[in-house]
Amino acid sequence: MSDTHDLTHAGFDTLAVHGAREDLASLGLHVPSIDLSSTSPLPDVESGGDSYENLATGGTLEEGHSAVYQRLWNPTVARMEEAVASLEGTEQAVSFGSGMAALSAVLLACVQEGKPNIVAVRPLYGGTDHVLATGMLGTKVTWATADEVGTSITDETGLIIVESPGNPTLELVDIADVVRQAGDVPVMVDNTFATPVLQRPLEFGATLVMHSATKYLGGHGDVLAGLIATNAEWAAKIRGVRALTGGILHPLSAYLIHRGLQTLPIRVRAQQAGAQVVAEWLTTQEGVEKVYYPGVEGDDQAGLLGRQMSGPGAIVAFDMGSYEEAANIANHTKLITHAVSLGGVDSLIQHPASLTHRPVAPGARPVPGVLRLSVGLEDPKDLIADLERAMQA
Repeated sequence: MSDTHDLTHAGFDTLAVHGAREDLASLGLHVPSIDLSSTSPLPDVESGGDSYENLATGGTLEEGHSAVYQRLWNPTVARMEEAVASLEGTEQAVSFGSGMAALSAVLLACVQEGKPNIVAVRPLYGGTDHVLATGMLGTKVTWATADEVGTSITDETGLIIVESPGNPTLELVDIADVVRQAGDVPVMVDNTFATPVLQRPLEFGATLVMHSATKYLGGHGDVLAGLIATNAEWAAKIRGVRALTGGILHPLSAYLIHRGLQTLPIRVRAQQAGAQVVAEWLTTQEGVEKVYYPGVEGDDQAGLLGRQMSGPGAIVAFDMGSYEEAANIANHTKLITHAVSLGGVDSLIQHPASLTHRPVAPGARPVPGVLRLSVGLEDPKDLIADLERAMQA
């Protein structure tokens, strides 16, 4: 009898719990071990040199070879990457010390191939917008609406970047239509808000899926990480960039992400249920000018819920009409923490125009009255009571 179990036809929730853990019983383990070795013994000079060259140029660890050095390869990191790839339905995944490090590796790979033009569809996370706008990594950005992607591509275009739902106002982008317009140009989708629980961009033709794993994948506000899930060819490219620039994720962080994946489906669904309640309550409040949430009536104009995304997610944005009103709420919530980030088990609120989207060009920046709320696992009634108190402060 085999000591491993076959997950080939396993359901998503089973993959979340058991992905990249199939061999643990044969190793005498119940949970993965954490390999903190900064360096690895070399069997001999020749094979050590071959191992180094393979890993430094983006290869994976071959049987009988040495991992050489943690900047190049780590088994704890590789195990977590395998688990994320299985959830996104991609061949491989490559992890980094942050979401911005992951994005930077992809952009540098485009520049290295002589394809520095990036077509980007706003809204995007403020850090993504900022690094594209500055061109500091050698890229040249072309901003486009979702229906302008095809006419924005040039011979130098190496990548299309979209985010759906968009940060912070949760616009949904038709990924399949963007892929159709892109033709042979790869499309990268930031799937941080949706997670593979609610949306798997590869199923709609995307080539790369990006995550700030700090958010839902980790889920507890105690780890910083970024991930790109993609095919073997692209994975090799960005692993090569990671090896040279030193952006690999720390093994302990990889362990925490892998642990977080086990509860990802149940967390996301429960947080989504709470967000729906809060969003519907916000639509009834006199001082709220607009609620941005695909689950409320009229906000999913393209009809992508149920077709591309199985649920509206757990982020709610709402416009209080002015900076003063928005700031008042952010400054007076007690149960809901005023902080950047999202996707954790506790609820967070922030003012995007002042924080994450402060570097964004004024015309593309969220309006001053918008607040972004990441709904956690608290009782929605308690979150509503906290918001109500803050509105009356």
